[in-house]
Amino acid sequence: MHRFDEMYAATPFEGSDVRAHYKSYRDWLSRQPGETMQARRAEAEMIFRRVGITFAVYGAKDEEGAGQERLIPFDQIPRIIPAAEWSHLQRGLAQRATALNRFIHDVYHGQDILRAGIVPTDLILDNAQYRPEMVGVKVPGDIYAQIAGIDIVRAGNADGTGEYFVLEDNLRVPSGVSYMLENRRMMMRLFPELFAQHAVAPVAHYPDLLLDTLRAVAPSGASAPTVVVLTPGMHNSAYFEHAFLAQQMGVELVEGQDLVVENDTVFMRTTHGLRRVDVIYRRIDDDFLDPEVFRADSALGCAGLMRAYRAGKVAICNAVGTGIADDKSVYPYVPDMIRFYLGEQPLLSNVPTWMCRKGDDLAYVLDHLDELVVKEVHGAGGYGMLIGPAATRAEIEDFRRVLMANPAGYIAQPTLSLSSCPTYVESGIAPRHIDLRPFVLSGKSVQMVAGGLTRVALKEGSLVVNSSQGGGTKDTWVLEEETGFAEGSAAC
Repeated sequence: MHRFDEMYAATPFEGSDVRAHYKSYRDWLSRQPGETMQARRAEAEMIFRRVGITFAVYGAKDEEGAGQERLIPFDQIPRIIPAAEWSHLQRGLAQRATALNRFIHDVYHGQDILRAGIVPTDLILDNAQYRPEMVGVKVPGDIYAQIAGIDIVRAGNADGTGEYFVLEDNLRVPSGVSYMLENRRMMMRLFPELFAQHAVAPVAHYPDLLLDTLRAVAPSGASAPTVVVLTPGMHNSAYFEHAFLAQQMGVELVEGQDLVVENDTVFMRTTHGLRRVDVIYRRIDDDFLDPEVFRADSALGCAGLMRAYRAGKVAICNAVGTGIADDKSVYPYVPDMIRFYLGEQPLLSNVPTWMCRKGDDLAYVLDHLDELVVKEVHGAGGYGMLIGPAATRAEIEDFRRVLMANPAGYIAQPTLSLSSCPTYVESGIAPRHIDLRPFVLSGKSVQMVAGGLTRVALKEGSLVVNSSQGGGTKDTWVLEEETGFAEGSAAC
């Protein structure tokens, strides 16, 4: 398994002791016959396909014109994080989620941060994600984002040792937690001996934490609150996750047509008549929630839902209007939010960002398009972006015209030297770039399971980890104690 040594020796921001982090795993892997590992890869794919762990690719159609369902490639080599590093990440994530919730509450109430000039007023009030319908609306515990998926990358820093950076905040309908849970199940099924030998922190209790978080925001008087998961339906790319989480929590999976509002109270239709709904874990964007208030042509939501919400008769998680805090144009201001609301220095740094809405920033970006990653502020899934170093001259010039036509719609960031992790590819084991999406639950306290979803860019040299762009996933192991797996800085 000398490839482990080669790939980490070539990683510029990791210390010389990095090889020790995977020594135990490497030694174990060296004893496994190649045909055994191939058979287990095939077994994993068969099980994932049988269970239906797929995602729909928008724009890709099968022979009958339906969206193509694809497996997200699963890699058997885990991503390993030592306990000390996870502890730092956990504190930083809790700090960030707390500040973001304070910010959303402020935006829809006192707007102190706008009056202080820390965040530009027009950036918020003219933003497509700002919902004036939420101004003055009281939400339980002043928590707007009960569930956050915060994307983390490890990259080189000034002293060359490596640092965790926040790449993106996902607060509207963050997805991917089902893959985190299923990846762990698969690893335990395929390689139980590894979990017997090493203290890997558990993740299986996430659905219990999620259900407790949702129940806690139920309207007063609901002693045994009814929770539902609201899905746009089976044609949504994340439908598997919606059904999976409902099943894991033991709650109903509903579509908009299953709900009705009477006397500002939400009910779901059942074979035994109407049953009151207290908490809706929605996996539908704001625009489609209520045709009385948002898009009148939406058939995905439920008419009157906002009336019930404003009357305090139902809780919606995440809250309506939460998207104002995960807009990429607002992302550069999160460190300032932490200082403003919490009086603390950020524990996790942002990636340096140029805001193309600013003249000087735009001029710099236009002069350095071949060096930068440029993203749409409302983009997702790896779409609507330019990776300068990997783009052709023609692609850069085409993007330049798009950017100049709407500079406020874009931000730009440097191309980071993302950390890599050993990964099975067609040629064997090779380094591939990764990120991490921990899932942060906010209620009376901030909770999270150890780790998250590690996404991996399977194409050589690629920095795009999104499944829609050919990325895969790994199990994430946070070690509950320092072992031969991890000592010092994380290997990936």
